[in-house]
Amino acid sequence: MKRIFGAKNNKEPPPSIQDASDRINKRGESVEDKVKRLDAELCKYKDQIKRTRPGPAQEAIKARAMRVLKQKKMYEGQRDMLYNQTFNLDQVSFAAEGLKDAQQTMTALKSANKELKGMMKTVKIQDIDNLQDEMMDLMDVSSEIQETLGRSYNVPDDIDEDDLMGELDALEADMGNETEADGVPSYLQPDTEPDLDEGLDLPPPPTGRTQTAGAQPGRAQAEDEWGLPAVPRASLRG
Repeated sequence: MKRIFGAKNNKEPPPSIQDASDRINKRGESVEDKVKRLDAELCKYKDQIKRTRPGPAQEAIKARAMRVLKQKKMYEGQRDMLYNQTFNLDQVSFAAEGLKDAQQTMTALKSANKELKGMMKTVKIQDIDNLQDEMMDLMDVSSEIQETLGRSYNVPDDIDEDDLMGELDALEADMGNETEADGVPSYLQPDTEPDLDEGLDLPPPPTGRTQTAGAQPGRAQAEDEWGLPAVPRASLRG
């Protein structure tokens, strides 16, 4: 069968951009070395031309220098061509790397898009709005509760600015009076007003026991067990 159809040829894989670029760079380095050697030969020929006198010997040196210069120009042309090829390969390599990065970016975006779609199925905007409304209602109720608990009892709310200034003036007057009395409050200060009893002509208070009608003066009246004047027994009989 192999004789009829022939054996399958194992083809080598095509070189990659990096392989081609490495190969061209090696060739360029080789050409660059040749150009450097030719430059060294031209420097020698230049020194020889300076040391020799014009004549056949100098012309021969110039002819060899001219041949070396032509070789140098040829190698420089090859070097420039290789460098241009390397530059083109680098551009292609950069473009290929950019496409690979773009493919990876697209793959990552697709995966992220799929995950976001799955997450959005579990999260609804309406649920979020309802949750926010409930939270606002709860905060309002909490504020009302705090305001109710902090309400004062039996405290007048109709106090205006005039009442305030009057109260402050009264306090200032009381504090002034206390300051004048060496810091002693008015209710602890001695009474300096005149006594009203002195202006009235009142009899002096009795100093002894009151005598009953019919009692003889100079004779003490009997008293009962409670300290009251005793009633005569004759009066009780009658």
